[in-house]
Amino acid sequence: MCETAAPRSAPTPPLPTASAPLHRPQRPASPMEESSSAPPTTECRHVRRRFPGLPSQIAYARRFVARQLAVSPEVTTATLLTSELATNAITHSDSGRATGKFEVCVRHAPGWARVEVRDLGSTTEAPAPQHRDPYDTAEHGRGLDLVEALASKWGTEPRHDGRGRQVWFELVWDGDDRGSDQPR
Repeated sequence: MCETAAPRSAPTPPLPTASAPLHRPQRPASPMEESSSAPPTTECRHVRRRFPGLPSQIAYARRFVARQLAVSPEVTTATLLTSELATNAITHSDSGRATGKFEVCVRHAPGWARVEVRDLGSTTEAPAPQHRDPYDTAEHGRGLDLVEALASKWGTEPRHDGRGRQVWFELVWDGDDRGSDQPR
């Protein structure tokens, strides 16, 4: 795994003068803003973002992961699996309730990525692949089968804060993180 550095505090802006326009630093508009716990100069990055527990937010979760892993050859796989885990979070946990939310955490280093989807948990279900017949025409029940088939490793565990669970997957690839269409 990777170590994360403590966040640095931002410098205080100079006070406005009569001739200088008032400039206010931008603050996050909501707790849904992305946060990074490692400076971009470190070898391993750890970034997370919270989303409302609504179906429309799954596309935003995919785009968030795609931005973090843009130079990875596994970006398509990562976004597909993120979509499956985010869908499960709002379908099978309290994250899908009226005030629910889920969080996506991306950790990555050259040749490796881990994506965690943290939900508010459920007392009735534990995530498990269904291992459905390929000819089964049911609409649901294949998400974790995809995760199991495409991820290098995956798992589920209680959240460290005790408020739900996290389902995660890891992807591993050879070489550097440039896409296959770039010259080497």
